[in-house]
Amino acid sequence: MKRFFPGAARTLVLPLRLLAAALASLPAQAQQGVHSPVTAEQHATAQQVAEAGVPLSALAPDAPDGYTVRRGDTLWGISGRFLRSPWRWPELWGMNLRDIRNPHLIYPGQQLYLERVGGRVFLRARRAVEGQPVDTVRVSPRNRAEVLGAGPLPTLQPHLIEPFLTEPLVVDDDTFQRAPRIVALGNQDRVLAVKGDRAYARGPADAPLLSGPGRPTDFRVFRTAKALKDPVSGDILGYEGQYVGQASLARGESESEEVVDQRFTPPRLPAAGEGTLRRLPVPATVDIVGSKEEVRAGDRLLPEPPREYRGYVPHAPEQPVDARVVSVHGNSVRYAGQNQVVVINKGLRDGVQSGHVLALLSTGPRLLDKTGEKRELIKLPDERNGLAMVFRPFDRVSYVLVMEITNPVQVGDKLVSPR
Repeated sequence: MKRFFPGAARTLVLPLRLLAAALASLPAQAQQGVHSPVTAEQHATAQQVAEAGVPLSALAPDAPDGYTVRRGDTLWGISGRFLRSPWRWPELWGMNLRDIRNPHLIYPGQQLYLERVGGRVFLRARRAVEGQPVDTVRVSPRNRAEVLGAGPLPTLQPHLIEPFLTEPLVVDDDTFQRAPRIVALGNQDRVLAVKGDRAYARGPADAPLLSGPGRPTDFRVFRTAKALKDPVSGDILGYEGQYVGQASLARGESESEEVVDQRFTPPRLPAAGEGTLRRLPVPATVDIVGSKEEVRAGDRLLPEPPREYRGYVPHAPEQPVDARVVSVHGNSVRYAGQNQVVVINKGLRDGVQSGHVLALLSTGPRLLDKTGEKRELIKLPDERNGLAMVFRPFDRVSYVLVMEITNPVQVGDKLVSPR
């Protein structure tokens, strides 16, 4: 077998060079739209592996000698085929650092091969042949390459988390209480509104819902927020709003002069020849442009956040994490299994980021030891139960997708930095 020396990493050129050259010619803004960020730590890990490879002990027990990337694969799944720890992606792609500037971009059709040299393993994009140099493909900046019918592989199956990128919202209670509220529906004969209907809304007295330059016009509609309570401290970490739909502002709030009978509270319509002139508030007009559930009076409006590119590159947290499950997403759901979402009691202010991989631990039960001379209350150890990945962190909580699991997850279970 041909030995692979550190210097070989500098000459190894992959079939993806065409793609890399094409991407390099794009404006910086366009590249940001397709690239996930590579942290300094990940880059350093990849550079180290490019020179040394990975030990045989890091390989998965059934790691294949070769694999062709297929449509429908994910970065998590590909990493798991080769490595015991799927989140150690820099060690899987480190050998290609010189040729793939951004190792997050993996495409269907790429062929991968493992080369074992002594106690180390290297990853190549084509199989080495004794006595033959690795082919080098050189391209001119005038050349143009396209990937037909396939984009880069996602980290995980997008449909598992897409609803959670827009629907749940975690804010403090004051934000919900001050959000504009639906006060009436366009059709007075109905108590519920759906897509295509009109409704009316009002903001607080000191912040009415107005239209104008620089003011939001697109809103999400939320229902009464559910408190997220820390299972350890008992503190309220935030309030999770129930997503109902989307609305567009047609007209802002205003006032109207009307004759009313002020002898009653609230003022009533006057009888003929009675009443006084009074300025009455006129709610803003909103159109329901999307609905997951029927909109009703009392629902709240919060501005639609700007669209942003989200990267979910799996990696271990830089700092130790010790979190607990706050809730399992879903109505009347007590346990979570694989590919389900849970909320944890750590967020951005604790250093938690999208892509952080955490180990799930089943909390060891407390029981009475009846085997000794005296009965004692003991607690069994917490046991490793699987892996989960953060995909949407808020300030004090985060949404986490269960990637691998042995036993169901429940409120109170721990999540810690993986080892």
